[in-house]
Parts: sequence; C-alpha cells; structure tokens
Amino acid sequence: MTAWQWGLVTLGALLLIYAIVVGTLVAIGRRAQARAVGGFVPDCIVLVRRLLSDPRVSRRSRILLIALAAYLAMPIDLVPDFIPVAGQLDDVIVAGLVLRAVVRGAGADVIREHWPGPRSSLDVVLRVAGCATDRAAA
Repeated sequence: MTAWQWGLVTLGALLLIYAIVVGTLVAIGRRAQARAVGGFVPDCIVLVRRLLSDPRVSRRSRILLIALAAYLAMPIDLVPDFIPVAGQLDDVIVAGLVLRAVVRGAGADVIREHWPGPRSSLDVVLRVAGCATDRAAA
C-alpha cells in the first residue's frame, strides 16, 4: 500500500471509531456528551480558522497553526497512524504543544472568545494547552 492509501485507511478507521463512540453515548442516554464529542473536531477546526483571522494572534502562532494542520493532514507522521494508540498519540502531543504555544502567545481569553462549542469541550482544550480552567470564566 502507498502512503496515501494508508492515510485513507487510517482516516476511515478513525472516523468509524469516532462514530461508534458518539453512537454509544447516544445509545446509553448521554446526548449532551454525544453532542460534545461529535462536535469536538469541527469545533477545533472552527477555532483554528478563527484564530488564523484574529489580529491578536501573532504571526508565529499562525505559522504554528498552519504547520499543525499540514502535519495532521500528512499521511506520514513521526509515528505512523496505523500503529495502534502510539500513532494517534503523537498527533495529540504535537497538537497539544502547538496549542500551548498559541495560548501562551495569544492568551486563554482569545481561545475562550473564539471557541464555538460547549464549555466542557473548551475545558478539555484549555487543559491540553496547560491552562487552568476557571469554571466562572465565560
């Protein structure tokens, strides 16, 4: 298989797992959590798009966000995605490091302002970025 084929197989497998998790949450009656999980990736995409267009975000942070998107889209990673757990873990670690740099540069308030999803998902993003989440903050 070529690298592109491996990438498509991996993407398909991840989408299937994602759908199973959301479907399971709906089946056991946790609709709020299902909406949060189901919308997490789209919310992250909207967040990145909004951050790229915000003048308060530095050029360095914008370059990091673009590089992160390119890294996640490439079928070749530091650890190949077809390796269970470790293949996805390196993506999460790289995304967390970039997010931490962007939050330190722009501030957690900018992230809060641009986050389109539920508060519980925002708390996860801020924790990954190394920020303390404040339940009182909006």
